Amino acid sequence: MNTSELINELAEALGKAQSQMTGAKKASANPFFKSKYSDLSQVMEAISKPFADNDLCFVQGAEADELRVAVSTRIIHKSGQWIESTTILPPTKPDAQGWGSAITYAKRYGLQALAGVPSVDDDGNAAVKKAVEKVELDNAIVAKFEACGTIDELQQLWGELEVKTPYTAVKNAVKNRLA
Repeated sequence: MNTSELINELAEALGKAQSQMTGAKKASANPFFKSKYSDLSQVMEAISKPFADNDLCFVQGAEADELRVAVSTRIIHKSGQWIESTTILPPTKPDAQGWGSAITYAKRYGLQALAGVPSVDDDGNAAVKKAVEKVELDNAIVAKFEACGTIDELQQLWGELEVKTPYTAVKNAVKNRLA
């Protein structure tokens, strides 16, 4: 990473901008990996207003040799102070599409890293909530089994849980507790 001689004004402005950024939404689909990711436009959208509000801008330039592309990303403050980093990637294919794709990836990765923009999952909170609820459910099931004092109580509880709880969750809760 390279910087101008001084970066005090840039650091203050970038810190303020980062506190205003919500992250780049994972709105693009990768069918090969069956996942979502933040593309370059989503990263740019995440930083555009916070950068403008704090007198920041960025520029990117690309170069290539026979084996790789290099994209330099520079964040500039109105004072003239700057910070710069270069992202180097190989193309996936030796044709224009492969080189263009590598440049786009390098622009996104470079800008996202230098600006400090996280990728955010729109449904990430829902996934965390479901995981917490599952742990709470499993703990509650284990507690009920531990409270049973007789075989009859165990059988009654098992019958109640099979109706209300997926068998796998019950089985795993009991198995984990006994391990």
